[in-house]
Amino acid sequence: MNQSGLELNKIVAAVLLAGIIALVASFASDGLYQGGSGHGEKDAKRGYTIAGAESADSAGSAAPAAEEKPVDILPLLAGADLTAGEAQVKKCAACHTFDKGGKNGVGPNQWNLIGSDFGHVAGYAYSDAIKALHGSKKWGFQELSDFLAGPKKYLPGNKMSFAGIKNPQDRANLIAYLNTLSDKPLPLPK
Repeated sequence: MNQSGLELNKIVAAVLLAGIIALVASFASDGLYQGGSGHGEKDAKRGYTIAGAESADSAGSAAPAAEEKPVDILPLLAGADLTAGEAQVKKCAACHTFDKGGKNGVGPNQWNLIGSDFGHVAGYAYSDAIKALHGSKKWGFQELSDFLAGPKKYLPGNKMSFAGIKNPQDRANLIAYLNTLSDKPLPLPK
């Protein structure tokens, strides 16, 4: 066999290999998209809901979002579950630390948060929205609940990219637990 025949074989082999790779990738992506449920079953809803995103109707126009009223968190704090709150704090642990004297993460350390000023950690690079409230506003139970329900809605311009915790009892549990992470926890409502 001559040199040009070997080159032709290499080209054909490369094309066949590329086709096989594309076929395997197609099967793999179909399996990932369908969730590997098998038998052609499909989930009722795929993907993630983004808090604050407007849904579009079949005509393509955006439906107005229902206005959410702030929930009075104080009655819910009276029956808050600290164990459930400790579980809720795991949502925050990717960005925040919670131990006394702990380092800042993407977000500031949360020790002594409740009852402290907005922008309570010296040396942390807060957004201008938080800095503007330093010294004039404190993280009380209600303020923290309203913030955790939707950080961008409560305080536009802040850097927190967290979508929020919609369930008021989950927020109350988390707030009650965060209150324990302090040198002087505030008394919870009875």
